[in-house]
Amino acid sequence: MKLSVLALGLAAGLAFAAPASAQATRDPAQIQAGTYVVDPNHTQALFTVNHFGFSPYTGIFSDVSGTLDLQPAKPAESKLKVSIPVKSLYAPSQHLVDSLKSDKWLDAAQFPEMTFTSTKVTPEGKDKAKVAGDLTLHGVTKPVTLEVTLVGAGANPMNKKVTVGFEAKGTIKRSDFGVKTFVPAISDEVHLVLNGAFERKD
Repeated sequence: MKLSVLALGLAAGLAFAAPASAQATRDPAQIQAGTYVVDPNHTQALFTVNHFGFSPYTGIFSDVSGTLDLQPAKPAESKLKVSIPVKSLYAPSQHLVDSLKSDKWLDAAQFPEMTFTSTKVTPEGKDKAKVAGDLTLHGVTKPVTLEVTLVGAGANPMNKKVTVGFEAKGTIKRSDFGVKTFVPAISDEVHLVLNGAFERKD
């Protein structure tokens, strides 16, 4: 039953995505400047670690919030700030989720949010950029650079809101943030992906 519901949800999501992709653009000259806010229903933050050398293991965070000051004509002047609630963590194993939220790992009770605040945007072509910023995780703040790719922008065909989407990727060492449980059996290196959708404020 759960797999059937998941399959139906995925099919519906793909059906709704089709009109959007047809109207989206990757041309910065056609993208509206301004302040955008995270669309939490279509934004995901994922992490992947190597699990005991057997396989990559991925978890996902939701309920992301934040703002993007987007300047397509002068991308270096753009600014990003996002916040991710640790309690939103999801993985296939509830036991693992509870463990990761505990004080042995991310300690959601003491450190309920992760944040990323950009400090520098370096354009690399018309649809890519390196975004340097400060990542705060587990009460520790460290500089991190994300590789960001423009996915598309345009009017959302469902709600008519001007929307822009990006994929951001980066890598951190969790021990740098004081999360050292089972290093190196479970990899110190963590791969991060933020699939972000942002809606323009009127």
